[in-house]
Amino acid sequence: MTGGNLMSYEFPCLPTLDSEKTTGSLKLDIGNSSSSRLSIQFDSDSFSPLSIPEQQSSAETNSFLKLKSAQNYVVCGKRMRYALQEIEMTPKTDEATTISTPDHQEDEHKLKSAQNYAFYSRSMRYALENALMEPGIDEATTSSTPDRQQDELNLAPKKRSTACVPHCLPEKRQRRTSESDSVEVVNLLFKCAEALDDDNISDFEVLENKISDHVSIEGEPIQRLGAYVLGGLQARHKNSGSKIYRVLRCRQPESKELQSYMSNLHNVCPYIKFGYMAANGAIAEAVRDDNRIHIIDFQIAQGNQWETLIMALAVHPRGPPHVRITGIEDPFNRSARSDDLQLVGNKLSDLSKMHKIPLEFHPLSVYAPEVTMEMLDIRPGEALAVNFTLQLHQTPDESVDVNNPRDGLLRMVKGMSPKVITLVEQESDTNTTPFLVRFEETMNYYSAMFESIDAILSRKDKDRINIEKNCLAKDIVSIIACEGEERIERHEVLEKWRSRFIMAGFSPFPLNSHVISVIRKLLGRYSEKYTLMESDGALLLGWRNRNLISASAWH
Repeated sequence: MTGGNLMSYEFPCLPTLDSEKTTGSLKLDIGNSSSSRLSIQFDSDSFSPLSIPEQQSSAETNSFLKLKSAQNYVVCGKRMRYALQEIEMTPKTDEATTISTPDHQEDEHKLKSAQNYAFYSRSMRYALENALMEPGIDEATTSSTPDRQQDELNLAPKKRSTACVPHCLPEKRQRRTSESDSVEVVNLLFKCAEALDDDNISDFEVLENKISDHVSIEGEPIQRLGAYVLGGLQARHKNSGSKIYRVLRCRQPESKELQSYMSNLHNVCPYIKFGYMAANGAIAEAVRDDNRIHIIDFQIAQGNQWETLIMALAVHPRGPPHVRITGIEDPFNRSARSDDLQLVGNKLSDLSKMHKIPLEFHPLSVYAPEVTMEMLDIRPGEALAVNFTLQLHQTPDESVDVNNPRDGLLRMVKGMSPKVITLVEQESDTNTTPFLVRFEETMNYYSAMFESIDAILSRKDKDRINIEKNCLAKDIVSIIACEGEERIERHEVLEKWRSRFIMAGFSPFPLNSHVISVIRKLLGRYSEKYTLMESDGALLLGWRNRNLISASAWH
């Protein structure tokens, strides 16, 4: 690849399998640790090709989403008004009773404070429900999708040299070449990665040509993942991973295409929305008694995450507080928004006018490790909240830079004495692990991710193809193809983040029980296969038994 054709780069070898070749029943071993081996087994009792469900057209779905969003916004406004009316109609303490009480004024104050907080909690809960109930998923959309056979999970680790396919398959299966495609692609990918790691280029080239016949961006989840993993292996072989990652990450989209991809991912899967809701709930809890609030967001992206919090703060019983948001965005990461930070500011300004809440926006285009306290304009009397949503893993640590910018950033934030820090990260261990272990972890993690998308959007849905290609492929390339300073995506699991925050001087800030109950209740609107687990005040969102996203708060 030369510099002249970077902007037109497409992943090599992404053939589309014919729908007649859709593979058979698939069972993936997806474990939570990097030691688990991704393997595929056949179900000997039921073996039949999966059919591609018929779904509504993209135009119909988009129209439905817009209508659903408008309806949900109206419903949320009504719920907040009902909550306010309920507080206003709450019977006051009887006068005769209060006169006979020595500390009746203090009791009335406590009662009023409790009522105000109850109202505030309900308002936040209604705002959260509104946000979570806007996934764009309706019974009319999903009812036509047949229930797919549950993939069994085998968490027992296996040696990498062990073949995924049983040695003795029934004769009828051996005759069906198409049904073995998804099984074989996993074995081929692991062998291809091992050949590349051993610098056995001749075997690698033979394997990559063979893999290209088994992967498809319209196939089974493992086939679709295989297409992008193959692209990552090829980029590693050609030492072009960092260039491809930068192109995919920094590409300036024509019109607002990329924004729509991110919005579709936000609607189809609850991963990003889960993080936003958990962070908003923790911040609302921490600043509920403050009149002036300063939020520092280390990855402001499109700014959509703050709409829910603004709606809740706007109906505070003591009147809306003054809110100041400092939005930080890596100047090289142009793919997270449709234009520039000014558009984010305009959006937040419109929200402040709509909800009648005083709001300032301070844009800051700078690489996170280079942010200084002077840039952030910390003011006395403001309650400070700091948000790290899917950003901190991109800051290098001690394994890349002896100065350890990741821990240094946390120490700098600690020096500002924030009331709360929120952290949302992928639950994957790809930071310091060697290549083959990292490759296996990536296969495990993204197999679950692709499968969860597959449960909502059909195999040939253009929105699904665009989501996977534009939102997930760049991360896969960085993890597989890049090493050292060139590798940007360096994920860590919750326990490692917990150790970093404790070493930096922070203590856990348990997430609000109301927020947890809302998230737990409404996750079912997406799929019953999503899981939610609490861990010492933090939350882990997963698909089946594979944790994918963690959310925690600190102070």
